[in-house]
Amino acid sequence: MSFNFDTEKGNVVLINKPLEWTSFDVVNKIRYALLRYLHRTHADLPGVKRKVKVGHAGTLDPLATGLLVVCMGKQTKGIDAYMATEKEYTGIIYLGATTPSYDRETQVNATFDISHITSEMIKQVAQHFVGEQQQLPPVFSAIKKDGKKLYESARAGVDITPESRTIHIHSFDITEIALPFVHFRVVCSKGTYIRSLAYDFGKALKSGAYLHELCRTRSGDFRLTDAYELTDFLKLLEA
Repeated sequence: MSFNFDTEKGNVVLINKPLEWTSFDVVNKIRYALLRYLHRTHADLPGVKRKVKVGHAGTLDPLATGLLVVCMGKQTKGIDAYMATEKEYTGIIYLGATTPSYDRETQVNATFDISHITSEMIKQVAQHFVGEQQQLPPVFSAIKKDGKKLYESARAGVDITPESRTIHIHSFDITEIALPFVHFRVVCSKGTYIRSLAYDFGKALKSGAYLHELCRTRSGDFRLTDAYELTDFLKLLEA
């Protein structure tokens, strides 16, 4: 297996983002490895020693894994189009507690009773989220308000309310229930925060919830099954 950089059209590479890596970390690591690769293989390419464009088409949180669409060279011009596509995720929701970040990044700040929750309730409530709706993003997010990222204000202790956004949940399937854990599969539009979906899901069950695990399995026509492990792709660039 080998990698060849397309100097005319650029490349799209699918990466399985490792747990606890930021999407920026992955792009940065690939950018530097690609520069070294180009210095070895395309030393005469104009501008190759100065910079090379690398970006991703849709952020994954540090505690999420799965498909990260990485664009190189002229393919970076198509990032907005790739980002606009439908997304698919699998994951686990923890019922009976909430956290400020809506996931495991922050400590539990409240606990709730779940003795009234049945499997039938869980499946019925999940279907109420299917369709177009307004969603409030988590305060621990990279969305900017007044020129500042929300998570920067949240970590500084500043009380801030995100603006709601229109999203579309195409399907929300419950795949396994082992309380307090609920396994799910979601197909949704661009801009959907699964952390917010988990939080809202807990409220709808008259309890609380946070996102315990998340994996992006598809972005448009790109699938996780076709993705490289990051270490394997870096080895290809070094080969």
